[in-house]
Amino acid sequence: MKFEILIPVATAATVRGLNQEDMKELNAEVLLANTYHLHLRPGDKIIRKLGGLHKFMNWNKPLFTDSGGFQAFSLGYGMEHNINKLGTIFPESRKASEKQPKIAEISDKGVAFKDLASGKLVHLNPKKSMQIQQNLGADIILAFDECTSPLSNYEYTKRAMERTHKWAKESLYHHKKSLKTEKNKKYENQSLYGVVQGGEYRNLRVESAKFISSLNFDGIAIGGSLGKSKEDMHKILDWVIPLLPENKPRHLLGIGEIEDLFKCVEKGIDTFDCVMPTRIGRRGALFISPVSGGNLKNKFRINIKNSKYKLDRKPIDRDCNCLTCKNYSRAYMNHLYKSQELAYYKLASLHNVNFMLRLMEKIRDSIGKNYFNELKKEWISA
Repeated sequence: MKFEILIPVATAATVRGLNQEDMKELNAEVLLANTYHLHLRPGDKIIRKLGGLHKFMNWNKPLFTDSGGFQAFSLGYGMEHNINKLGTIFPESRKASEKQPKIAEISDKGVAFKDLASGKLVHLNPKKSMQIQQNLGADIILAFDECTSPLSNYEYTKRAMERTHKWAKESLYHHKKSLKTEKNKKYENQSLYGVVQGGEYRNLRVESAKFISSLNFDGIAIGGSLGKSKEDMHKILDWVIPLLPENKPRHLLGIGEIEDLFKCVEKGIDTFDCVMPTRIGRRGALFISPVSGGNLKNKFRINIKNSKYKLDRKPIDRDCNCLTCKNYSRAYMNHLYKSQELAYYKLASLHNVNFMLRLMEKIRDSIGKNYFNELKKEWISA
């Protein structure tokens, strides 16, 4: 069964700028929270004592949690190589001067992070990641893995993949073992996804896809470096997806631009997660559809801080049904942004998240009614 869904990211148990009532109004079906950050603050044991993440954040729909493996990258080689999951995941535009010392060290035993707030060392490994995610009580959790950098060479990427495979087996073991204990029986329906790694290297991706598929995971995620360009990402998906079980859901980690949604759904991806809609909104980028001039060249965005919007009475996007577009003009949003009013961040997030969720609804509808190719052509050239 296909269920193409974009999952908004609620890093610290909330989508940035919004609350759960907003997300319910937007008809979000599932959210993804961050294991590493919630382990640090307020603490997964505290959340468990308060009834679990669903009760803690007042969300009665499904929840994902990641494993903490992405932070192994973002606080490690991601800092050293000046690469992150947004904007510079494909590293042509990075600036060497912006590189920073990494604050995460990886070994076969796990990852040691430095908590910037307290200065303390934080250790994560498969057992600890499974414990944290069970304490949080999400419906779908991820096996602990190492997310690799697109600038890592073949030898390092191979070692990281082998480490991820070792950790995948350990994650399965510790997850199933802990579910047998009386205190964790209420999480016996918690699903665990394995993660395919291997960077941009075909033989490694093929090996990883086969290995992870051979294990008893409930679903498969594709993560790590997806190459140095969109074209590389598409090639990687072409290598991997045919090797994955057809009866298990396929999740693409950290990807969710408009072009990606069309092309990756077409290749067989079921679910996506991405922080991009709220993050770019905070920086002044607001989504527009083709009827308002959105296209691949402008990435379906306007930059609301531009002075040309100072007297613009139109809504952000005339084809959008969100609260922001129904009530406020581009001129007002330009004013709020330039005045650094807090209302801007909520209104921008409402628009961008709604825009992406409604686009996914259109994509699902087009698949069910057999007009996906026409919709894709309307948005991006076939």
